[in-house]
Amino acid sequence: MKEEDIRKRSTLNRYLELVREDAARLIRDASGFHRTACPACGGNDLARQFEKYGFQYEQCRVCETLFVNPRPKYEDLMRIYIDSPSTRYWVTEFFLPMAETRREVIFKPRAQFVAERFPEVRSGRTADIGAGFGLFLEELKILWPGSDVVAIEPSVDMAGICRSKGLTVIEESLEDVRNAEGFDLMTAFELFEHLHDPAPFVAKVHELLRPGGFFFLTTLNGLGFDIQVLWEGSKSIFPPNHLNFFNPGSMVTFLENRGFSVIEAATPGQLDWDIVEGLYRNEGVDPGRFFSTIARHGTEDAKRGFQEWIRRNNFSSHMRIIARKV
Repeated sequence: MKEEDIRKRSTLNRYLELVREDAARLIRDASGFHRTACPACGGNDLARQFEKYGFQYEQCRVCETLFVNPRPKYEDLMRIYIDSPSTRYWVTEFFLPMAETRREVIFKPRAQFVAERFPEVRSGRTADIGAGFGLFLEELKILWPGSDVVAIEPSVDMAGICRSKGLTVIEESLEDVRNAEGFDLMTAFELFEHLHDPAPFVAKVHELLRPGGFFFLTTLNGLGFDIQVLWEGSKSIFPPNHLNFFNPGSMVTFLENRGFSVIEAATPGQLDWDIVEGLYRNEGVDPGRFFSTIARHGTEDAKRGFQEWIRRNNFSSHMRIIARKV
């Protein structure tokens, strides 16, 4: 899989321009911004790293989690996530034109992985948090026709799309869900990096899971290869949307301190090398002499082998976590 298979460079760049404009609107009135301790370990030994779009990123010296600090109010963030020029563009221009391609290369394999990894949940109850257009749940329902699947989706438009596909929908942010039946499996894909405060989010997951239930999430790894190489130049780092960059170690600590046993903390990403090489070749980014040498002289086998090393040794920027409620 290549980056261009799931997102076009020009479309991504336009989306990031709109995100920058959203960030500027928030920065104009930063009176509601507040400082926070490390969202992973709660530590206050923090080191400033860089500023992007007017937002400051700091890194915890203890667990190495990278995060925005200070950060906007929850209500201001939700307005951007639910209805803003960047969000509308993401829906209409970024996601929808590539939806069926993404179904094939992302959502079908994801559903297959879940079906094989959690056979005991086959006839149980599954919730996808931030379900979007419901593609994952559609594919899972094909594999698990006897299961009860639920979309938790606060966006009015996307909740409506999920309903049109026959999915049961809870039209709330997870933290606001009340009186819901328990779940055997809860999933959250590419959502954790957006959370204003991960602690109440995970507390609600723990509350809604039945005893022994599973929490499966994917998010960005702040110690991953392309983020480390590109740092503030990484297109995965864009406030106010991406606030939190945990890593395998800090995620394990965070979840185990909140009533979970972590079964797997892996980085199965496939795009780290391709992302950096794409910026080097197409946008003039200098990733350093060693990388540039491999990009110019390395064979395709060498590049694939390097990506495999990144993936296998937990240095990909795409992180997968499987945890179980204790």
